[in-house]
Amino acid sequence: MSSIKFYKHEQIPVEMHKVKIVQKLNLLETDERLKKMQEAGFNTFKLHNGDIFLDMLTDSGVNAMSDNMQSAMLRADDAYAGSETFYRMQEKLTEIFGMKYCLPAHQGRACENILATRFVKPGNCVIMNYHFTTAKAHITRLGGRVEELVKDEGLVSKSNLPFKGNIDLEKLEECIKKETPENVPYIRIESGTNLIGGQPISYENMKSATDIAKKYGILTVLDASLLQDNLYFIKVREEKLKNKSIREITRMIADLFDIVYFSGRKFGFARGGAIMVRDEELFHSMEDLVPMFEGFLTYGGMSVKEMEAMTVGFDESMDMDVISQGPEFIEYCVKRLDEYGVPVITPGGGLGAHLDASQICSHIPQEEYPAGALVCALYLCGGIRGMERGTLSEERNPDGSERFASMELVRLAFPRRVFTLSQTEYVIDRVKWVFDHRDLIGGLKFVHEPKTLRFFTGILEPTSNWPEKLVKAYKKEFGNQ
Repeated sequence: MSSIKFYKHEQIPVEMHKVKIVQKLNLLETDERLKKMQEAGFNTFKLHNGDIFLDMLTDSGVNAMSDNMQSAMLRADDAYAGSETFYRMQEKLTEIFGMKYCLPAHQGRACENILATRFVKPGNCVIMNYHFTTAKAHITRLGGRVEELVKDEGLVSKSNLPFKGNIDLEKLEECIKKETPENVPYIRIESGTNLIGGQPISYENMKSATDIAKKYGILTVLDASLLQDNLYFIKVREEKLKNKSIREITRMIADLFDIVYFSGRKFGFARGGAIMVRDEELFHSMEDLVPMFEGFLTYGGMSVKEMEAMTVGFDESMDMDVISQGPEFIEYCVKRLDEYGVPVITPGGGLGAHLDASQICSHIPQEEYPAGALVCALYLCGGIRGMERGTLSEERNPDGSERFASMELVRLAFPRRVFTLSQTEYVIDRVKWVFDHRDLIGGLKFVHEPKTLRFFTGILEPTSNWPEKLVKAYKKEFGNQ
């Protein structure tokens, strides 16, 4: 993808695929978008998809399938037990990751449930480079807690550091000694830190971290949901591995870990998930949890058609031309926004472009959810649905006080092979307009606040009539389009 040069044009990303099936989009009038936002309780998760122009909420389960993935779905074996579809998927995973045993699950958070149920006991400490919402929720509901040890530089909004997802190795060893190895059931490494801008972790850092874990006899777990983006960054940014193929890098990473799990809604371009294990005893210690929570061991709560598509998707995730589009579109978006002066996480990571709401909406207190307000403003002023990744996505402290997020981000996800460059330009344009009118944005407060994962189903309301003022300013410039 990046090898295509232009003669009389600025360098831009080029899609290495052609479009064969399209889906019509709908851009509501501005007044109607305000109404829909009010009905959704100022929570973009509650918007109807038909009311959204560009859905950049997530890359989970909304990636475009290839023609080969679609055709593979036709040969699915729907047997309850012993499905040949499962064995084809397992064989492909073993080929890529070199891990013999596979526990299927319906998606990544189901894998996290199995791992937490199997290993976490009250008082345990699970060490991570950075948490993901569901991974942390499963641990804390069982009485465990999480220590996040991403290097301090990973939380710096604007920089040129290539691997801001790296775990702090000195703090890792200190934490193990403080907690004692017996109280650390496993160390979880996330490849592509979701909540701090999709920032990658280097192979060198993963190797050093797993070496420390082995020294103390602690299990290592890789969350490979965003692995394909991380593979791209290792290939282009880590000098020692530039001559390695994507498959070689993948195997080198897998060889470091005891357990690898993933959401197929991200890795594999379909809907499902799996836990991969190399040790037979470890496999048997978890296998009873699959039929308890998911389904039989040869379907794990997944549609077999999705499993067939995902098996092809694994191969496509090993293709540099396929996995490069997301990061290159994101980098293009980030670069353009940065040139406009919009505070955005740099360098561009995987998953999506991330706006720094703490700077854009610095006038909004953290307890009024600046990232949540900004994500609502983008829908009102463009029909764009992003996702809040800040304090709203945290859970309250045991005493009821807010646990303020380290970063207040708005994620504009780039699902794989979905958006065109002209749509990306539209997003850049509307983000710039909102940034230039940021003083009109106000805060949010909860009307209905669930105790767990509140950002999914909570209902909020604005702290003033700022949405009406913002819409009025937008209509003055663009009309009721």
